[in-house]
Formats: sequence, structure tokens, C-alpha cells
Amino acid sequence: MEDQILSPHFRLSEFTRSATAEKFGIDNSFSNPQIRDNLKNLCEQVLEPLRQQVGEPVIISSGYRCPKLNRLVGGVANSQHLTGEACDIYLEDRAKLRQWFIILQSGVFDQLIYEHQGSHYWIHVSYRKGDCRQQVIPNLVKSR
Repeated sequence: MEDQILSPHFRLSEFTRSATAEKFGIDNSFSNPQIRDNLKNLCEQVLEPLRQQVGEPVIISSGYRCPKLNRLVGGVANSQHLTGEACDIYLEDRAKLRQWFIILQSGVFDQLIYEHQGSHYWIHVSYRKGDCRQQVIPNLVKSR
């Protein structure tokens, strides 16, 4: 799959790259054009507005996940990562990550979750074209 530009600051490779997939030899690519369209919508409607507001790169730690990868990382069976409607944003500075979480709440999104596992924190954000619930879950603790 060739690397495509999804929006001014985001490329497809950012959403299909996975250290876990590489480690276990999993092909995390897709052929369904709807997944690419969903990723593009996520970039245009959620991530680009965040990038413009914060004025610095937004790092995607997990984007699209094929079913095998999603199972391996403990994702739920109906994860929006499977459809390209969700991504996780990582930032080392937790105070800044919290600010970004607040900024994202003022925009359009389907689901917004502030998550952590041990000392690793991230924001899960999703977007569904035409059907966004604006659901905010502020403190979800992952246990694995």
C-alpha cells in the first residue's frame, strides 16, 4: 500500500504503522477504500483542527488496526480502530496531553477517552461521519 496524504499534516503510514504488528509479523494494511475515507475524515475533522490550535505535531500511537492486531493488543471487538474511525494520540507531557483533551472536547468527535496503562497516557479519539455522539470518558484505566 503506497503512503498517501490524508490531510496537510497526516499521512496514511502514521495510521497503519505498528511496532506490535512488526514484532509479530502482522500485515496491518487494508484494501477497503472506506477505511481510507474514514481516516481522512478523522484527520480533516478532528486532527487537523487540533494541530492548527496547538501549533505542534500530533503523534499517532495507534490508528487503523487489522482484526488480528486489534485482538493481540486487547482491543474490543467493535473497536473503531478496525474501521479507521479512531486513533490514539500520545504525548509525553501529561499536562499538555490533558490540555489537548480539553481542546478536543470543543470540537466534533464521536468518542473521546483519556486513557492510561501504568505510567503511559494517551487520548483515544474517534469520528463517525454524520453520526458523532460527542461521548467523553475522562478517566478510563486500562488493566492488562
